[in-house]
Amino acid sequence: MIDIRTLREDPDRVRASQQARGEDPALVDAVLEADRRHRHDLTEFERLRAEQKTVGKQVAQASGEEKSALLAEVKDTAARVKELDRSQAEAAQERERLLRRIGNLVIEGVPAGGEEDFRVLDTVGQPRDFTADGFEPRDHLQLGELLGAIDMARGAKVSGSRFYFLTGPGARLETALLTLALQRAHEAGFVQLGVPTLVGEEAMAGAGFLDAHADEVYRLEADGLYLTGTSEVALAGYHADEILDLTDGPRRYVASSTCYRREAGAHGKDTRGIIRVHQFQKVEMFVYCRLEDAETEHERLLAWERGMLDAMELSYRVIDVAAGDLGGPAARKYDCEGWVPTQGRYRELTSTSNCTDYQARRLGARERDPNRSGTRPVATLNGTLATTRWLVALLENHQRADGSVRVPAALQPLLGAEVIAPRE
Repeated sequence: MIDIRTLREDPDRVRASQQARGEDPALVDAVLEADRRHRHDLTEFERLRAEQKTVGKQVAQASGEEKSALLAEVKDTAARVKELDRSQAEAAQERERLLRRIGNLVIEGVPAGGEEDFRVLDTVGQPRDFTADGFEPRDHLQLGELLGAIDMARGAKVSGSRFYFLTGPGARLETALLTLALQRAHEAGFVQLGVPTLVGEEAMAGAGFLDAHADEVYRLEADGLYLTGTSEVALAGYHADEILDLTDGPRRYVASSTCYRREAGAHGKDTRGIIRVHQFQKVEMFVYCRLEDAETEHERLLAWERGMLDAMELSYRVIDVAAGDLGGPAARKYDCEGWVPTQGRYRELTSTSNCTDYQARRLGARERDPNRSGTRPVATLNGTLATTRWLVALLENHQRADGSVRVPAALQPLLGAEVIAPRE
């Protein structure tokens, strides 16, 4: 949630951010109107409350007709005070509701537009030329079935569409990938947490996942809990309503968790294989830092993601995601997209978002203000260090003509193999 003071002092900046996102800038005026009503009615409420106390003292000293007139005045004032208290509270609730619909302020330099309007920041490696290698590449599902690594049929039998089993070498490859990501995060100074994947509404809403994308979230109605689509949610709630000491630098956390997404808007998209599924594993980085350090920390998260992709020996590109494709909490997001040979295009493998103080303001994560008395919100950032989807790029890019797959050197000690061979 953005700071209401920013909206009051610089509404044009907020309108410009809304327009860059492709969202309704009129929301700004609606929030300002609710804010005006709240402040006006609150001022009147406080004035009449003070007047009510003064008249109350006069009543105690009056008698006769004067007392009767004062009592009538007290009665009228009490009714008006009650009405103003109700109206200022309603206006405050309306302001809060509308304010939560406004996305984070887009950082200067983020490209405007939608999903296809990203800016390519870097391209690493060249897509593999399978023609030069003398064979037609198999897609990751063909390879997964040939290797005994992926079983979609039994996943559908047990749970329905977009579910799967990773079997034998597929499950071991995923485990090796996630283990390497956690090892690297540990070496970089991250504190590993085991997190709940069921959270309450306050954490889910605070992290920003019950706004525009609420239809992608699984909810357990009987318990009032939500299945998380990323450990970012639990990590964002970890320091809710706390005052953090950041004098020694950012607090960096990492968690590996099972993630759940309904993919409600994905009908007919990526129905083959494990690119877009309802359940997957992910290693997520999460940072609490001072607002002044957020953009530098964002670059660090991107560098750690790129280091993992380099270790996987993949061709990829880094994009600056356009404003209209940002989630509500993100002020800027970088995606790393890996080359998928059989699709002839890059697909997202990682993303890292700078959420500035948007989540922290909702969740009450604060620090002592180093410049004045009191507290202020911290900044939060997140980034993916590995996820099940990476198996798509690993299998397709490192395949051989006989259907075997070369294991990247960084994973070989963890997998205990240099090559995954087709099953007998």
